[in-house]
Amino acid sequence: MASSFSAPPRVVDECRGVLRVLSDGAIVRSQNTSFPIPVVDDGSVEWKDVLFSPAPHALHLRLYRPRRSQAPGEGRLPVFFYFHGGGFCIGSRTWPNCQNYCLRLASDLRALVVAPDYRLAPEHRLPAAIHDAVASLEWLRSQAATDPWLAESADLARVFISGDSSGGNIAHHLALRFGSPAGRAALAPLRLRGFVLLMPFFGGTQPTRSEAECPDDAFLNRELNDRYWRLSIPSGATLDHPLVNPFGPESPDLEAAEVDPMLVVVGGRDLLRDRAAEYAARLRGWGKPVELAEFEGQQHGFFTIDPWSEPSGQLMGTIKRFMGDNGAGWS
Repeated sequence: MASSFSAPPRVVDECRGVLRVLSDGAIVRSQNTSFPIPVVDDGSVEWKDVLFSPAPHALHLRLYRPRRSQAPGEGRLPVFFYFHGGGFCIGSRTWPNCQNYCLRLASDLRALVVAPDYRLAPEHRLPAAIHDAVASLEWLRSQAATDPWLAESADLARVFISGDSSGGNIAHHLALRFGSPAGRAALAPLRLRGFVLLMPFFGGTQPTRSEAECPDDAFLNRELNDRYWRLSIPSGATLDHPLVNPFGPESPDLEAAEVDPMLVVVGGRDLLRDRAAEYAARLRGWGKPVELAEFEGQQHGFFTIDPWSEPSGQLMGTIKRFMGDNGAGWS
C-alpha cells in the first residue's frame, strides 16, 4: 500500500548557511550571520538605527558619526553612504562585518556614514534593491532638518555614495539615475560629489578570464556567483539584463550618460576583477571622470573581512583622497 505521506521538502539552493530555498518554494532565513566575528567598537564613533522605509517594507538604516570630542570645532561632516554586499540575497547593516567596516569609515573619513538595508532576493528580486536605495537617498533629503544627527552634523552639499559587491552595483545605478541635470535637481538640496564602487557585482552571459580562472576555494567562486544571480535577477532574465550587465544589448548607453566622479576598486584575486576593470576603462575612454584602484593579491570583500588589515588601511586612504579631490573640503 502506498504511503499517504509526501517526502519532506529538500534544499535546492543555499547561500553561506543563512539562506535556504526549499523544493516546495519555501524560503528559510537564519537569524545568524555568515560572519560570526566580534564587533570592535572603541567608543570613538556613535551610531543609531533609523526607520527609513515604513510598512510594508519596514527597512532601517544605521547612522554613524565620530564623537565630537574627538575633533573639536570640526563642523559639519560629509555624508558617506555604504550599501552592503551579499549578492542581493544576504547581508544586513547589523552584521558584524558591516558594522566593523562602517565604524572604521566614520572614524577614518571623519564622515557621517549612512548604511541602509534593502530588500533581499529571492523574496524580492531586482529591481527592489535599487528602489530601496533610492528611498534611502530620499529619506536623507526629507529628514535633513528633522533628524537630530542630520541637522547637527550632515553637510548635504558633500554626499558620497559607495557600496561593495551588490552594493557597488547599486552605486552604479544611482550614478546613472542622478548624474543628469534632472536627476541632480530631483535630489536638491543634496549634492552628490562622487561614487565609490567596491568590487561591483556585475555579470554577463560571456564569462571573463577572472571568472573562468577563479579557483573553487575562493571566497566568491563561480558557483556561488551564479547562484546569487539565479536567485536575484528578474524572472526570465539573462545575465545580460541591464541590472546585471552595464554593457548588455539593452543597457543604457553609458557613452552618452552623465556621471559624477567615480572610484572603482578591484582586487587582483577577485572573480569580479575583470568586469570592474573593463567598466572603469570603457567609461574613462569615453571621457568620464573615473579612476581605477587595484589591490594586488586581494580577494573579494577583503576590506569587510578584515577592516584593520594593511590593505584595508590603504583603501581608506585611497577613498579619503578621492573624497578630498571631489569636494569633501578637507584641508
